Amino acid sequence: MASTADFRMGLCLNHSNGDLVQIIDFQHVKPGKGGAFVRTKFKSLKNGKIYEHTFNAGEKIDTARVVTREYQYLYKEEFGYVFMNNETFDQVTIDEKLVTGYEYMKEGQIVLIQFHEQTETALSCELPAFVNLMITYSEPAVKGNTATNAMKKAVLETGAEILVPMFVDQDELIKIDTREGKYVERVKVK
Repeated sequence: MASTADFRMGLCLNHSNGDLVQIIDFQHVKPGKGGAFVRTKFKSLKNGKIYEHTFNAGEKIDTARVVTREYQYLYKEEFGYVFMNNETFDQVTIDEKLVTGYEYMKEGQIVLIQFHEQTETALSCELPAFVNLMITYSEPAVKGNTATNAMKKAVLETGAEILVPMFVDQDELIKIDTREGKYVERVKVK
């Protein structure tokens, strides 16, 4: 058992409602009157919902053991995405709602999957923060529009659509922030 003094970002807990949650934000508060408390925001690892809860300072909490492993994305099937552990060659299928940024994932991509250690169930799957993808289609830029901060739609090799600056053309390699789904920069091909 741990206490609220052990809170840190990313800590996983067995919440009192029976849900497995991960701390995404917390704040220790010491008011002038009364006892100290901790305001906490959780993300449910089962359904992705955000919860807020207030604990009394020093309150006991039940932590959950979570392990993170590297997996390689293989393909998409009817029930989700199939990944393979490169060390043991075990395969696991994960539901689409557990995969963050799945629209930027291509075959062979290395991802991090979190598992509940006791039950070995997958809790979440995260892509790297930045990935390089090829633009398969974009409208050509109109002369004179490239001087402003104008954006245009582009289709990536994974089929996802994003907004890119006017000067970016088809068949260019670009870097994308998978957390926000935004264009970062062009990538020079050697």
